[in-house]
Amino acid sequence: MKKLMKNYKYDYLLVGAGLFSAIFAHEATKKGKRCLVVEKRNHIGGNLYCENIAGINMHKYGAHIFHTNDKHIWDYMNELCDFNHYINSPLARYKNELYNLPFNMNTFYQLWGVTAPQEAKSKIDEQRYKIDNPRNFEEQALSLIGKDIYKKLIKGYTEKQWGMEAKLLPSFIINRIPIRFTYDNNYFNNLYQGIPQGGYNRIFNKCFDGCDIYINTDFFENKDIVKSADKTVFTGMIDQYYNYCFGQLEYRSLKFEHELLDIENYQGNAVVNYTDPHVPYTRILEHKHFEFGKQLHTIITKEYPQKWEIELEPYYPVNTDENQDKLAKYQALAKQEENVFFGGRLGAYKYYDMDQIVTESLKLFNNIN
Repeated sequence: MKKLMKNYKYDYLLVGAGLFSAIFAHEATKKGKRCLVVEKRNHIGGNLYCENIAGINMHKYGAHIFHTNDKHIWDYMNELCDFNHYINSPLARYKNELYNLPFNMNTFYQLWGVTAPQEAKSKIDEQRYKIDNPRNFEEQALSLIGKDIYKKLIKGYTEKQWGMEAKLLPSFIINRIPIRFTYDNNYFNNLYQGIPQGGYNRIFNKCFDGCDIYINTDFFENKDIVKSADKTVFTGMIDQYYNYCFGQLEYRSLKFEHELLDIENYQGNAVVNYTDPHVPYTRILEHKHFEFGKQLHTIITKEYPQKWEIELEPYYPVNTDENQDKLAKYQALAKQEENVFFGGRLGAYKYYDMDQIVTESLKLFNNIN
């Protein structure tokens, strides 16, 4: 007996208008597929959305620097938008002291006055704690890097980020610490790196061109919309999709305070991390430096980690054994779906870099087309 064919208005319903959906939509449109995009925020672009204020592209949901070693992905993204040559070289501020990141010879000179790699290695070895089986994050960090770097550059920042004492965090969070014995402040060890010229919105406008888009639309309040499409790509929280039937997965959230300042230059760098535990925010961004801006004013953003609750935006999955057990149950349900596919950080409950999101989106599209 032949299966009856349904006449759908759309080939795909894309829930969420972030990067995963954008790449998927771009590929689908090129193949003549029709896409409907549903987004609960008042704009497309997800966490990459840039708000142009006084001629400066402000990264509204935190800094995003595209970086990859995959030339195919880099070329693909540059077909969507030209990228500049921004190199991420953040600073760390502990009280009134400034240090280069990632940990490299500049950092070690600032800490100890050492100028030769062997001196730095000896100093680190001297400072390491001899702990055979680290039981928590603090013991693991001390055994890897020693007391000075841990106290000044890791402990306070980490405790703010996760909202708990380092002694209570699992050791696997910090299985390794990148250490460079060269004078290299390039944070990402990737071949390709940059920021879209003119901001990320250009990518989303191009990718979603030809799609029907509903913004300010909560998928869960309009679930009948799935009937208009043959297949659904869901990039929201997988546990919410299944009405938290196995319990809520944990996330960390963020709060952003943006400020337009009538000065030309606030901190001289795009990203400064604040590692002092008595400073409530984890970093300050100065957005004009992402695009080498010459404006006579500037915009800064203070970033505050906070506990996630239902009404807040989820940003980072909390990778504990309990959450992974719950996730496995949700993923078992997802495998039973015929025409619903999950993607992105929230759909996969996994921290992805942007190039990984692009790769996963392309993979999904190719697998189901």
